[in-house]
Amino acid sequence: MSPLTMEAKILDLRPKHVLKNLGSKSKVCLLNSHDIFKVLRDEKVIIMACNARIKHVISGIMRAAEDLNSVVAFELAKTEGSVEGGYTGQTPQMFFETIIEYAEERKFSKPFFIHGDHTTVKDTTSEAFQSAKEQIEAELKAGYASIAIDASFNELEDNIRITSQLATLILPYDLGLEVEVGEVKSAGSVGQAGQEATITTVEEATNFINGLEDNGIHPDLLAINNGSKHGNYLEGEKIFIDLERTGEIFNAIKPKGICIAQHGITGTPLNVVGQFADYGIRKGNVGTEWQNIAHEFLPKDLMDQMKKWAQEHKKDIKFATKEFKEDIDSIPPKNVKQIEEKAYQTACSFITAFRAKNLASLVKDKLLSEI
Repeated sequence: MSPLTMEAKILDLRPKHVLKNLGSKSKVCLLNSHDIFKVLRDEKVIIMACNARIKHVISGIMRAAEDLNSVVAFELAKTEGSVEGGYTGQTPQMFFETIIEYAEERKFSKPFFIHGDHTTVKDTTSEAFQSAKEQIEAELKAGYASIAIDASFNELEDNIRITSQLATLILPYDLGLEVEVGEVKSAGSVGQAGQEATITTVEEATNFINGLEDNGIHPDLLAINNGSKHGNYLEGEKIFIDLERTGEIFNAIKPKGICIAQHGITGTPLNVVGQFADYGIRKGNVGTEWQNIAHEFLPKDLMDQMKKWAQEHKKDIKFATKEFKEDIDSIPPKNVKQIEEKAYQTACSFITAFRAKNLASLVKDKLLSEI
């Protein structure tokens, strides 16, 4: 098969709702994550999923994926990029358009997907459910090709019910689906990282998956609490990820075609990250890392204003992103270049640790072999 024929056949795999938003002439290789994870279940590799809260990191991440021939994902959680804009000031439509604009401008040729991270439903109220429903509908309309539903804050039976009901929105699209059991805490929250009482058990995971399957829902990925935490760790805070438990859960759900999604990677040493793939982890979320990079190279006067705002409002610095979005988006080219370069170097390090070099060719070959 010639390279041109191979490219055409891969592009033919783009979901219809994605192609509608891209336009028929677009060569952007935005694929369905369901197709990607289906061919990677038995491969000890991890796709890096990047929460691009500040847009200037996107170019560096794409350049790293291009140079290392890798597959990556770009994602925003509901809190980051909600229908109302979230704390990054981005709606699903804005995020989709931003990613595609970078991909088109830089002629990014590698397969990737755009993922709706953490569509959270924190309680059983109709308001919480409706908010999540509207979020998923907005992501599908925008052109996302992968969705995560997170009702892990609720009791198991409610988690199963809520997740199943929301997942019916995705079924007609046959997209990749990530679900969650066992709430992943934020770094610095009360309790120690890795506290045994909070870690997802094999029984919880299998009961959750069995409950979903009884309702006709078959996810690609399961996010669990294995001791990691979201965000930046506080100084001296213990980093603990129970990979043994993670592997036990993976072995229990692997026969159902499900792999593990790892959350809370920022701050985890790369020598630990390098072991993840051996325990069934196939998607690794890297979020706060990119925010840290952007903050490092934003103009000092802008960062000072953001820090002052955060102190006055008693909020985490991440919440200043929306308030100062216009200023952040229009920083001088010198700062943009610094952010892009550091994002490139960091993305290369993660892709290498995730064993994801040359993953793009592997995915393409496997997808074409199934046609």
